Amino acid sequence: MCAPLCSFAVRRNGLRLSVTLLTVIPLPEPDPAAAGLSEAAGQAMAWAPAVGLLLGAIGAGVLLGADHPLGAGPLTAAALAVAALALLTRGLHLDGLADLADGLGSGKPADAALDIMRKSDIGPLGVVTLVLTVLVQVAALAHAESAGAQRGAAALLTAIVTGRLAMTWACREGVPAARPGGLGAMVAGTVRARVPLAETLVALAAAADAVLVWNAIGWTLPLAIAVALAAASGLERHAVRRLGGITGDVLGALGEVAATVALVVATMGPRA
Repeated sequence: MCAPLCSFAVRRNGLRLSVTLLTVIPLPEPDPAAAGLSEAAGQAMAWAPAVGLLLGAIGAGVLLGADHPLGAGPLTAAALAVAALALLTRGLHLDGLADLADGLGSGKPADAALDIMRKSDIGPLGVVTLVLTVLVQVAALAHAESAGAQRGAAALLTAIVTGRLAMTWACREGVPAARPGGLGAMVAGTVRARVPLAETLVALAAAADAVLVWNAIGWTLPLAIAVALAAASGLERHAVRRLGGITGDVLGALGEVAATVALVVATMGPRA
């Protein structure tokens, strides 16, 4: 009797932790007595794509609402959707991307690069990376939205889920933490490899189904997931090689890189 109840408590705590880590949505803190911290952390990162689905749905709602009923146009609607997602995530993933760009771009040894990433300020390379990333996201989303047939909403949903899926992959067993403290140390190596693999297959199947049901969306959605995860995997390996493991900044950067690549690829193909 205890086993299923304990398992349910672990999953519930993991979902709560995932939402509170990845969004500004207020939820009660996970009960530490119901499950160990490592178990809750592993479940939290396993739930990350589901949290991404929630964020993507909100962002898609902002995009469609601003473009169609309000008539703001695809570009303004895309900017509002990207801004809404930044607010919903406290901008932490974008901050992680800028910090990682500064750390890796410094060319310094791991300890010095990690010190640079810990600082609250952002260097020139971080600023350029941040600005260009947001610019590409808005431009790609606006292009997808202008193509019609809800391609913008489909592309945004795909991108945000894929970005969180990249985080889940980075927390799989065998990937170390770069330092003993912080988010990276809490979640590194906590997810069994079969979990992101199964979630990736589900995401690919859902994207393929969307193409079949709404063929005007285009054939690029499954390709967007595959290419984005490959890009995130390359960045993850480089970060682990340079820094010795992952950090919270690395996870945020992986999410933004995967989401951006997925958006760009998803906009390809003929207009509806």
